Amino acid sequence: MRHLPILETRHLNWPDEAACERFARELARCPGLMDCSIELHGTLGAGKTSLVRHLLRALGVTGRIKSPSYAVLESYALDQGEVSHFDFYRFGDPREWEDAGFRDIFTAPGLKLSEWPEKAAGMLPVADLQIWLAVNENESRNVKLVAGTARGQVLLEGLEGQE
Repeated sequence: MRHLPILETRHLNWPDEAACERFARELARCPGLMDCSIELHGTLGAGKTSLVRHLLRALGVTGRIKSPSYAVLESYALDQGEVSHFDFYRFGDPREWEDAGFRDIFTAPGLKLSEWPEKAAGMLPVADLQIWLAVNENESRNVKLVAGTARGQVLLEGLEGQE
């Protein structure tokens, strides 16, 4: 089993949906975001898709934002670049990632947002940033941010107001 580098870790608490939205707006302003790979981890209902929706809105996406649960991939062409939102939940085998031709997307410029990345284990490149979401009894969220690359560290630096 390969161990991914951890260059920096931060812990946050989101008391409500508004905190998730504020985080997404801050993340949208971070330098270098549009060429990063971000993995979103958490159980069903933890808020992964909600975070992505808030981020896409903050980046300027208008209209309906669909979850890629069935299609696996939803793409958005924005002025600042391409955004690819993946949901690997339905993968039964990580090789499905390769069979689907996603390697080309991950090597191209653009922002890659991956929900359920563990379902494509061993196939995805090292994530610049991992976001781990856990639901508390009071419905708040514990959030762990893990930078796996220098690009991920730049994102964390851009989130200085998020403590």
